Amino acid sequence: MKCIECGGNYINTTRTHVVDLKKFIIIIRNVPCMECVQCGDSVYSDSVVERLDEIVESLKSFMGEIAVVEYSDNKAA
Repeated sequence: MKCIECGGNYINTTRTHVVDLKKFIIIIRNVPCMECVQCGDSVYSDSVVERLDEIVESLKSFMGEIAVVEYSDNKAA
């Protein structure tokens, strides 16, 4: 797959995803993605985006100012 930003090649990797919700920040580590080796642009699959949304929603109701969690495909986690 070619990068839409620079035309470089994407590789499978992981990255840290940060969500700033004004009242608190959620940091999700080791999120699977495709990342351009040239410019660093990243792309998440639809299933990863859905899981990120689920993780954020599950943390909103009982968070303090900041949460750091590991990405997991497991819905129970």
